[in-house]
Amino acid sequence: MLLDAQLLFSDAQEITSGTINSTNIVKFGAGDVSYLPIVIQSVADFTGLTSLCVKIQTSLKADFSEPVDLVQATLSKEELKAGVKFPISYLPKGNLGYMQLVYIVDGSTESTGKITAGIVCADSIGFHEINL
Repeated sequence: MLLDAQLLFSDAQEITSGTINSTNIVKFGAGDVSYLPIVIQSVADFTGLTSLCVKIQTSLKADFSEPVDLVQATLSKEELKAGVKFPISYLPKGNLGYMQLVYIVDGSTESTGKITAGIVCADSIGFHEINL
């Protein structure tokens, strides 16, 4: 899995509580980018939360004053171990020019855990992991 710094949403970003935007916004420009693979991966075990939801948002404006949610996925605390990937493999259709990730922590206790997320050349899924 190859990551490019210009296509990173989060680089071992700490996710603690509430709603947190990804460290970086990626500018794609207008057009379909749904063929691009994305990896959203826990790089440290999470503790202290119930679950973590990740949304991919897009916007016409870099300030995300009018965001549009494209897709989301949620993992439970038990699933959020280092190395686990969220079940979103490709960017969804609907790009308006800019994209960011939004992390929503569910639970009353501040969590510990980190996420790295970005566009990749290809994910490291093996042939044996594909259902034929």
